[in-house]
Amino acid sequence: MKWQGLDEFVHVAEAMSFTQAAKKMQVSTAQVSRQVTLLEERLNVKLLYRTTRKVSLTEEGNIYYQHCRNILNHLEEAELLITNRQSDPKGKIKLTAPVTYGEHKVLPLINDFVCLYPEIEISAYVTNQQVNLVEEGYDLAIRLGSLSDSSLIAKKLSSRSLYVCASPAYIAKHGKPNVIADLTAHNCLVGTVDNWHFNDHGVLKHYRVSGRLHYNSGFALADAALKSQGIVQLPDYYVQQHLDDGTLIELLEEYRLDDEGIWALYPYNRQLSPRIRLLVDYLAEHLNDN
Repeated sequence: MKWQGLDEFVHVAEAMSFTQAAKKMQVSTAQVSRQVTLLEERLNVKLLYRTTRKVSLTEEGNIYYQHCRNILNHLEEAELLITNRQSDPKGKIKLTAPVTYGEHKVLPLINDFVCLYPEIEISAYVTNQQVNLVEEGYDLAIRLGSLSDSSLIAKKLSSRSLYVCASPAYIAKHGKPNVIADLTAHNCLVGTVDNWHFNDHGVLKHYRVSGRLHYNSGFALADAALKSQGIVQLPDYYVQQHLDDGTLIELLEEYRLDDEGIWALYPYNRQLSPRIRLLVDYLAEHLNDN
């Protein structure tokens, strides 16, 4: 009896709709409504405000939802552990990653991963928007830099460096900036934001730059730098090869930011899923190899 209506209540609380909850559970709206009503009667407390236009949680309903969600998370984890204990990993993974990093680093590794585990299906969506994993049904997100969502579990996969650089021809013609303020005298190749970031003797400094070219493409900015159009600040996956072969030269090295983290984020109820754990570990190993 203590479990009766709990699953229905959680689905309604997350969908804020009896109809949508019923669709997700593949039962009738009347059944969902009946079970939630019985639950409220058993608890002798109102959990949901209902109107013809919307559904919302009461204060008591919000408290009860948090505890019920945790209970269902633990139940799902237990089922995953048991059902996967004696079998090869299988099932679906839905993930999201930033566009450029996802296309050039993450997705090629996922192609290798599914060759090793043919019973795992992966759906990947590359976007620079930070999607809500829980609301949109994602199992995993790859994120770059600082993290803000403390409700998710984070595992560090790798790190990235941010370089300021220019071509040897540009430097020969225009000279090298020796301090951050020298950038004022140079044509800076500007991306989606015009603030560049530096570590000035342990202090994070943002410096506004300007120039003739403004692109929202890191590869286009790197190409402009290679063609001696100016100075650029980009992550290593755009410029590392060019720094290694000398076609770009690092500038203001002493002001380079500390490396930023590359993270795997996933909801609490996905942390013990064997297929999620396998993929995260695989990415951590091979992103660091690269």
